[in-house]
Amino acid sequence: MSGTGYQTLLDCRRRSRYLRQHGFTLDQITVILALDHPATPLRLYRYATGLTAAQAVEAFHRLAGTTGAGLRESRLYDYENWPQAGRRPSASTLCLLARVYGTHPANLLTAETLATYPLRDQRTLRDEG
Repeated sequence: MSGTGYQTLLDCRRRSRYLRQHGFTLDQITVILALDHPATPLRLYRYATGLTAAQAVEAFHRLAGTTGAGLRESRLYDYENWPQAGRRPSASTLCLLARVYGTHPANLLTAETLATYPLRDQRTLRDEG
């Protein structure tokens, strides 16, 4: 993780911990973090939970019952950068990441990016959780 990215994660961990102590939910914390950190919801949820990419990938594999072939850190970064760059995550990947981050899958996307998914996937992302 780059120095700037790691410092951002540390700042978000600190703020998230403080806000949780004051009764804020993870979803509320993510909205607050978005005020200072221009990032996708998917990345902001990881920051709000305080997980490094490696920790998020490890938790993903535990839930999925898979090993490193299913998701790697570099692919997670691709997903977190989409749609400006990177790759679009599948609905099933978002559902697992939502479980890792303790939120609803649709929260990991903006309304605009959710609308780019096929209707079947949009329903899955809205109904899961």
